[in-house]
Amino acid sequence: MSLQQAMDTFMPLIEQELRACMLSPESGNDAFAGMMHYHMGWSDEHFRPTTARTGKRLRPLLTLLACQAAGGSPQSALPAAAAVEIIHNFSLVHDDIEDRSPTRRGRRTVWSLWGDAQAINTGDAMFVLAHLALQRLSCYGIPAHCVVSALRILDEACLALCRGQHLDLAFESTLEVDADAYMAMITGKTAALLGCAMQLGALVALGEMILTERYRSVGEKLGLAFQIQDDILGIWGEPEVTGKPVADDLRSRKKTLPVIYALNKAEDIWANRLRHLYSQEQLSEADVIEAVRILDACGARAYAEQLATRYLHETLAEIEALGAEPQATGVLRELALSLVQRAH
Repeated sequence: MSLQQAMDTFMPLIEQELRACMLSPESGNDAFAGMMHYHMGWSDEHFRPTTARTGKRLRPLLTLLACQAAGGSPQSALPAAAAVEIIHNFSLVHDDIEDRSPTRRGRRTVWSLWGDAQAINTGDAMFVLAHLALQRLSCYGIPAHCVVSALRILDEACLALCRGQHLDLAFESTLEVDADAYMAMITGKTAALLGCAMQLGALVALGEMILTERYRSVGEKLGLAFQIQDDILGIWGEPEVTGKPVADDLRSRKKTLPVIYALNKAEDIWANRLRHLYSQEQLSEADVIEAVRILDACGARAYAEQLATRYLHETLAEIEALGAEPQATGVLRELALSLVQRAH
């Protein structure tokens, strides 16, 4: 089975389970459920059904693949897959408020349409729905003790995610951020939920927490590689591929890994100039071009690419060490490669 075949098989099942776990608008004007459906890409801003861009559904796919790799039936892990994806989307609704992001996936964000208070409430409701989704595991014959363990895994990942977001927000007000602090931030904000996704799938298959730690480690390593690649694309990605302006992360003055490397490791003349640029309230297009040149000159891109490759190799080695079901192992390997070598 190839990655494409796995996606063709699993994505419709994931979408069906997600819809089953989310509240259905009782009528065309049920704004409470409608705001959630809007964020998920299922309705327009008037709550009419539509087909908009959705996320990659990476996390639920990892859950099903981990379950299959551990010898279980992927279908039995669908509630866990849905729970992880709903948690991911709850975090995006709140992130958009905190970052004041006006758009996501080519559409206006929930807060920009309905205000901060309603967006906070929408995210809170999705957080609850994720937990209710996970409890649907009992409908698939999963024992009660496994459901309780699954809830604990999910909550621990949520706490790590919030800790990572706390660090990310704290970074906005300082230029004194080093690589260790950055890694701690993305371990919580990105890697924890990918680790959770794989651990939940393994738990459904194996039935014991102690046997699932290796799967979580695979997901976390993949999450680190994935986020670093995202940082690279946020500066050097092609606009026609990423859908974002060139060097968009610099324009937003984000403290991504290449920037942190330059601030801490570049020669003083380059580091100081970059500090000056990042101290401004707004960067002009000329400033953005200059910042890219500084990052190129000090080897920041090469450093980030080497680190992403290192975590990719560690991920691949840990996938092999699982000794898992061969087909799912092959798909996991292909997925890891595609995520770190992607152009968007």
